[in-house]
Amino acid sequence: MAYVLEAVMLACFGLSWPMNAYKSYRAHTARGTSWQFLALITAGYAAGIAAKTIADPGSWVLAVYYLNLAFLLVNWWVYLRNRRLDAKRSAFPQEDGAALA
Repeated sequence: MAYVLEAVMLACFGLSWPMNAYKSYRAHTARGTSWQFLALITAGYAAGIAAKTIADPGSWVLAVYYLNLAFLLVNWWVYLRNRRLDAKRSAFPQEDGAALA
């Protein structure tokens, strides 16, 4: 039962990553997104994966950790893309920022 509850927690928490990535992608800006937050969450997932690998390497819950980590990596990609778009807008402030997306 503990594995099921852990998987449910990870699934609920993990569903926020695709929604956040989509919202950030559409926003075309990294403003409001903290790389420190993303780094902390990434470190947390790495620690969780390491702990689960040590405690029970054959656990199916590990797959949920990796799925969440994949969604988080998409968020990193969107963050880096949006930082690049922000930099372009800063370099050319007279242009319409939406055209740079």
